Amino acid sequence: GTRAGKNTSADLLRSVLYFGYKFNDRIVFNSEVEYEHATTGEGAEEKGEVSAEFAYLDFLLHEAVNVRAGLVLVPVGLINELHEPPTFLGARRPDVETLILPSTWREIGVGIFGDLGLFSYRAYVVSGLDAEGFGPGGGLRGGRQDGSEASARDVALTARADFHGVPGLLVGASIYSGDSGQGAEDSSGDVIGGRVSLYDAHAEYSFRGLQVRALWASVDVDDAGDISREILGVDPSDPNTPGMAQEAVGSRMRGWYGQIGYDLLSVISDRTRQAVIPFVRYERYDTQDRVPAGFVTTGANDVRVITYGAAYKPIPNLAIKADLQDVDRADRSGLDQINVALSYLF
Repeated sequence: GTRAGKNTSADLLRSVLYFGYKFNDRIVFNSEVEYEHATTGEGAEEKGEVSAEFAYLDFLLHEAVNVRAGLVLVPVGLINELHEPPTFLGARRPDVETLILPSTWREIGVGIFGDLGLFSYRAYVVSGLDAEGFGPGGGLRGGRQDGSEASARDVALTARADFHGVPGLLVGASIYSGDSGQGAEDSSGDVIGGRVSLYDAHAEYSFRGLQVRALWASVDVDDAGDISREILGVDPSDPNTPGMAQEAVGSRMRGWYGQIGYDLLSVISDRTRQAVIPFVRYERYDTQDRVPAGFVTTGANDVRVITYGAAYKPIPNLAIKADLQDVDRADRSGLDQINVALSYLF
């Protein structure tokens, strides 16, 4: 019954340039440089940014075991490692893979990867998250360090395995575990660990015109109360700031989505390069699924999103997409929106 106060906007959301070099048959460099929101702005303006999306060296030893080192993409979910917009349906990435799995997520790290026939895998040691950036609505997102003078007192282990032994089918899971306190101490002088344990299970299937995706993710944050009070300075008992009781970092965050789309032109011909793909995606997530003792949640971050849309691909690497998102929040503050996007990959 009240105006949302959100304005219609137009944006060059991302322009990403790939740079790579093959030193020899065994050593390859891959990188992407990302320009967000068209400009970095000047002075007090906070607009876009220029950043390295990833930048790493692959040392190719054997199909089953290889080494990767540098600024690597954390191997979680379906979007984070393959995030180019023509590769997914919808004008925007799924909220679950933005807020529960904070794509695009990259950290400085080193590890191994390979293909074992029916399975592929990645396993890295990476610089940990920084709890100072955590929040009630954004979850872990602000804690990503992106390889920029990253605090590395706390490191993390992340790993992933995928089964791809059936044509068109991918089924897998990933984990991430590591402390996030980065040396912060509580009022007693004890170090705050802030271990983050993240798990996801994901699957996608393509057959002729059919495209199906599903993902479930869960995050547990140890010491969420200490992080909220000692690192973020949120005091729920302060009578002068009663709203602080709602600002805790979630000690548990959960989300899932299911999506189905179908290429209508596949019925007409299996030779055309064009595609018209209507789709629907259902998401549920809550970045405050559980909060520390002494804090409360209003339900503003308990969200259900249904996205109805379509993508037209005149060629496989170009997609014109439009969708309507029906957003409901448990506190009745949901705001529906319409998104239109022109996306390309080359």
